[in-house]
Amino acid sequence: MSQFLLAIDQGTTSSRAIVFSHEGLPVASAQQEFKQHFPQDGWVEHEGMDLWHSTLQVCRDALQKGGLTASDIVAIGITNQRETTLVWDAATGEPIYRAIVWQDRRTADYCADLKAAGHEALVTAKTGLLIDPYFSGTKLRWVLQNVPGARERAERGELRFGTVDSFLLWHLTGGASHKTDATNASRTLLFNIHTQQWDADLLELFDIPAGMLPEVLDCAADFGTTLGELFGAPLPVLGMAGDQQAALVGQACFTPGMVKSTYGTGCFMIQNTGDTPVASKNRLLTTVGYRLNGKVTYAVEGSIFVAGAAVQWLRDGIKLISHARDSEALAIEAGDACGVYLVPAFTGLGAPYWDPKARGAIFGLTRDTGIKEIVTAGLQSVCYQTRDLLEAMRHDGAAAPHALRVDGGMVENNWVMQFLADILGVTVERPKVTETTALGVAYLAGLQAGLYSDLEAIAGHWHRQQRFDANMDDAHRDKLYSGWLDAVKRVRSEG
Repeated sequence: MSQFLLAIDQGTTSSRAIVFSHEGLPVASAQQEFKQHFPQDGWVEHEGMDLWHSTLQVCRDALQKGGLTASDIVAIGITNQRETTLVWDAATGEPIYRAIVWQDRRTADYCADLKAAGHEALVTAKTGLLIDPYFSGTKLRWVLQNVPGARERAERGELRFGTVDSFLLWHLTGGASHKTDATNASRTLLFNIHTQQWDADLLELFDIPAGMLPEVLDCAADFGTTLGELFGAPLPVLGMAGDQQAALVGQACFTPGMVKSTYGTGCFMIQNTGDTPVASKNRLLTTVGYRLNGKVTYAVEGSIFVAGAAVQWLRDGIKLISHARDSEALAIEAGDACGVYLVPAFTGLGAPYWDPKARGAIFGLTRDTGIKEIVTAGLQSVCYQTRDLLEAMRHDGAAAPHALRVDGGMVENNWVMQFLADILGVTVERPKVTETTALGVAYLAGLQAGLYSDLEAIAGHWHRQQRFDANMDDAHRDKLYSGWLDAVKRVRSEG
């Protein structure tokens, strides 16, 4: 009997596919990077067909590596870089413009105009989000406004809009299925998280034709069936969630108050708030954690735009290291008190600052500063930004978490995990399976397929690989963090 689940994890810098066993253990995987496009300052784009072709290739490669065929796979789950916006021809599936990536800041002036006109209170009340270039709605409007003929074609019903999940699903099913899930929909600025519907007032505000939008389903649902020729036989797509919400599921954060933090290109901390959408007073986002059987579990989220991307910049941008793994040894040598602060505001600052015009900087350079100090500052910046998020959650009245569950590529760095525990003053738990984004969507697909009876059964598969306890004294912790806050103040556009 088929017992394997195929998870598609389409990320910002690469597409991956991982085959998981029923027990939630990775069996085979494949990954492929693709080109990033930066046509102007603050603009970030992907070729839409690069996303599709790389996804298809890694799925085939993962099956081949595992010695598996379509008959071994129960179902497919899709998780994706959220907010990244695609518009494509409804007849051919060809994008009419490159994918505008979540990091892209081209709509900053338009967002400022909307805020100045007093629209943010309405948008936040309906969506739980802030008006910011980060989200899909303003990106979609930009495409309709700037691609010749796009608005007219959209109004004639010739174009489709989707986040990456919808775009991949459309191609996997040969155009038969134009759907998304509630978590991805909740990141568009167009979806009312209370009514769980596309919102007419918001569509009017952003001037978006409703006919472009996908149907919104639960995270575990029947999204469609792949074309038989793609994998040798048709496969059902039964799970879907944006990458951070998928990680919340993969980390089994099913109890209100539990918190996870994912360290990929960016860093995203999410706290389960249960049945209640909690409105943040500290510029965190209220969002859909997951939706199952029509029931919504809400979450509060803090979003950091640059985490692993800072290490990538140290490697590829200024070539201080040859491999990301080299950073750990350099940090061990430098220690935590070198006095250098790197604020990686390459595309602005996310939560809790939401400053799209901030730009990166390095402070505290002396004649003795070298490569190891700058690399260490890059690693520390991720931990300091995480503390910014935790402080915002505390100021919103959330209790300090018993532990922070972490995942993503950066968590393999033991130095970073120890410094994270130290600067937060909280125990950090690293699970045995750190690819929790892909794992979460595999669980969702398995839930719909009947492999798992309920969330409790899924939680039983979570196991800790290592814990990191805070052992830094309060005075040192506060001194380091105070230096970070001073550095951030200096790069703020209104600072």
